[in-house]
Amino acid sequence: MWEYTDEVKDHFLNPRNVGEIENPDGIGDVGSLACGDALKLTFKLGDDKKIADAKFKTFGCASAIASSSALTEMIKGLTLDEAEKVTNEDIALYLGGLPKEKMHCSVMGREALEAAIANYRGIVLPMAEGEVICECFGVTDLEIKRAIEESHLHSVEEVTNFTKAGGGCGKCEDRIQAIIDEVNHTAKAKVIPMSGPKRMTTIQKIKLIEQAFEREIRPTLKKDGGDIELVDVDGDFVIVSLRGACSSCTKSQTTLKEYVEKKLREQVLDSLIVEESNA
Repeated sequence: MWEYTDEVKDHFLNPRNVGEIENPDGIGDVGSLACGDALKLTFKLGDDKKIADAKFKTFGCASAIASSSALTEMIKGLTLDEAEKVTNEDIALYLGGLPKEKMHCSVMGREALEAAIANYRGIVLPMAEGEVICECFGVTDLEIKRAIEESHLHSVEEVTNFTKAGGGCGKCEDRIQAIIDEVNHTAKAKVIPMSGPKRMTTIQKIKLIEQAFEREIRPTLKKDGGDIELVDVDGDFVIVSLRGACSSCTKSQTTLKEYVEKKLREQVLDSLIVEESNA
């Protein structure tokens, strides 16, 4: 399992400011359900032009929920000039740290805040005007460059952890490496990769698991009045929550192991282990 701090657990289990402000001054929508993470941030300014209220709606893992909750708490009482200086590192620090594989959740929070402020000001974010490098997650070269510069990244895996770029089909990994070399001024000698299967990232696993859920597993469970939701992915462990009739069924463990786990091993990765969330 991921090593979460007490602050992350608290903001995940008891998220602050969940919802959407009516007639907000700023709206920021980032990510997408298809990519596995999505966040909508809304804020309202007071008469003093400081953020009087901020709320969020998010779809994602524990870190995404905790990061969004923390962000709304952090920006209340700030002017927009002060709020736009909040970085993803600030969000992670507020939570006592995040697993490196989950840093993209804090980045998503910062991007939602930037989008909401830009919406209020009626301007287009510079990051959105860059060249799209990762088509799977819509990440531009400008976003990748900023992550490399701000967080001192040196590998494609680190860039994926912070931006998700390269975490889908993997076709953009060479482009990402070229940007890393350009930013860090370290053009590296071309390395001939060893033959064999590529490492599957956590983001790739999540994407394939969700596809398997939508394509076959969830429709089958719904026929019997049940449902299933993906909670988290930790290495080969897939944490899920059974819903509806499945949650109270005496054969729920059989459903998990003999059906869900079997299907995910067939369609995603043969080493996956499905477990039910205790939350």
